[in-house]
Amino acid sequence: MNAQLKTGDLVDGIAVVVGDEIILESDIEEQANYAQQQGATVADKCEFVESIINNKLLIYEAKRDTLIENRSAAIKENAAQKYTQILGQFPDEKTMLSAYKFRTSYEMKNAIEKIDADNYYGQMKFGRITEKADVTPNEVTDFFNTYKYQLPEVKDEVSLSQITMYPKLTDAHKDEIIARLNKIKQDILGGESFESQARIYSEDPGSAANGGLYKNVAKGKMVKPFEAAALNLQEGELSEPVESEFGYHLIQLVKKSGKMYDARHILLNAEPNADEIASAKKELDSIRTLILDGKLTFKEAAYRFSDDKRTKFNAGIITSEDGSDKMEKLNLPPTISYQIAGHNKGDITDVFQDTIAQDRKVVTIIKIDDVIAAHQLDIATDYDRIKQMALNKKKNEMVEKWVKEKLPNVFISINNRYKDCTFKTDWRKNTDGK
Repeated sequence: MNAQLKTGDLVDGIAVVVGDEIILESDIEEQANYAQQQGATVADKCEFVESIINNKLLIYEAKRDTLIENRSAAIKENAAQKYTQILGQFPDEKTMLSAYKFRTSYEMKNAIEKIDADNYYGQMKFGRITEKADVTPNEVTDFFNTYKYQLPEVKDEVSLSQITMYPKLTDAHKDEIIARLNKIKQDILGGESFESQARIYSEDPGSAANGGLYKNVAKGKMVKPFEAAALNLQEGELSEPVESEFGYHLIQLVKKSGKMYDARHILLNAEPNADEIASAKKELDSIRTLILDGKLTFKEAAYRFSDDKRTKFNAGIITSEDGSDKMEKLNLPPTISYQIAGHNKGDITDVFQDTIAQDRKVVTIIKIDDVIAAHQLDIATDYDRIKQMALNKKKNEMVEKWVKEKLPNVFISINNRYKDCTFKTDWRKNTDGK
């Protein structure tokens, strides 16, 4: 079909064709709406379309690159989970679909899957093109001298460490949860369907509405107690109550083939009561006292007592999404902002209660490792940050060069409705035969 197409001579609804990748006008609208709802600012239409074309070229080449793994099945499953997470931020499904400008849940799940697939293949190809990129100290200095008046100001920042503990349930409380799960198990054995019981009782937001089902689970993906119990079952068999860091599970193995399996579960959260939270606060307060008295370093205490796996092996240091230990004060979660207010470098907060992912109650202390006032970037104090900016610029230049080299060999056609756009890359010459 592509051979008969001329530039701008596209079927209605198709905005751009890149190789055998088609970008629909509706794809552009969906991506713009989705990006805005996720907090991104969408530039003018021409810039936005160009960024999508750029990414589609990376995607087209990524799918032909045998070293890039095909992750379609995992992306589809993650899209369903992401849909559920987004739904949790709205009072109901109708409000969410209206905010994201979708007519049905199927449309929105489909769009999330397409966007996530495009992001995955685009990022993987970007990584393959730029994997050998590096910058020398001289290049960092040159970059700083050239762009120092254009570099952004650093906002007020802090470096923080934490010790987070999960309140422990009493044996009596554990027995009560296990008894509830055993009652549900007896009802299933007596004829109730696992799916209906999961919808009624399961406290796992990622699977309850789906009858507790997780499909195409790769070995190693679930927490160890869950996986060990699931893989020890025969197909259709029910487990005994299984304890994990999320609570107590009743598991049914649906299907097992090779390294993949399908399983249903009903989760009852192990939610601590007021007495159990008070007991955890008391324990953490005594650890805080040992640190303040110099009998234990914060690093040692984090390693020995913290239940937060992301930070306990790293001296308790909290890192931002980009891996930096410096975080803008404005972007901190409200509870943490409130707790560190009025504290200085070296201080440790009092023990406080917090709620983390999946509404889990925890008790925490935070140490203020550093306080960095807002300032202009300077090579003496911000070398690593400037180096990262210089490296990112180099990577983008490498990809631009790669794109220009690929252009003559890839069919690209852009609908005439974008004929007035001034693109940074001259996509059209490729198909105009110039």
